[in-house]
Amino acid sequence: IPRETLRNNVETTLGLLEALRQRKEQDGPPVRLLAIGSCEEYGAPASPEARVDEDQLLRPRNPYAVSKAAQTLLCGQYRRAHGIEVLTARAFTHTGPGQSDRFAFSSFARQIAELECNGGGALRVGNLDVTRDVSDVRDVVRVYADLLDVSWDHEIVNVCSGRQLHLRHGVEILCAKCNAEIEIEVDPERLRPADVPWMVGDCARLRALLGWTPQIPIEQTLGVLLDWWRLREAS
Repeated sequence: IPRETLRNNVETTLGLLEALRQRKEQDGPPVRLLAIGSCEEYGAPASPEARVDEDQLLRPRNPYAVSKAAQTLLCGQYRRAHGIEVLTARAFTHTGPGQSDRFAFSSFARQIAELECNGGGALRVGNLDVTRDVSDVRDVVRVYADLLDVSWDHEIVNVCSGRQLHLRHGVEILCAKCNAEIEIEVDPERLRPADVPWMVGDCARLRALLGWTPQIPIEQTLGVLLDWWRLREAS
């Protein structure tokens, strides 16, 4: 729901920033705010198949993306106007055990776990002809923790792997791990009206800050995700 999305992401962030501003004015102990943004703020890359860096203009394509862009702009304004130490970690696609099946990879993994229990069937998918920058959630959480220990010379940093994954290939990785006969079926209800065909991040700023590279290969990530759903289906 657009109104709730905007309220949750913008008003909640504003409340935190106001609390930090008041704390600073009262000479309280310094506190940092690591705000989590989204690559959806960017919309489409400036040119086809270009890696997206932090300086690209924002072209959000849905209310969620607009809310995250507004959140990021608000954080930057409080940083510049009030000296609040805040950094937006603009996260790209990530997945792993524990993820809701509202997200693509987790939905695929859950369906496959169910199909294994039922002896096979159709795996319902949306548009698989897109390319994404996909990380393991455990790598992403480590980035968030490590960012708390370095200086924040920028307002925004992309949290991404720099690796490109065609969504169809991701589905093929999951299907290869399946113990039942399945077929892929496009479900019109899973098609998004404004899908960005290519979204791969430039992680140069993140590497400069942390010397960081992703540790977990996508094949391992998707295998662990599928096993997690298998346990859910068996319980």
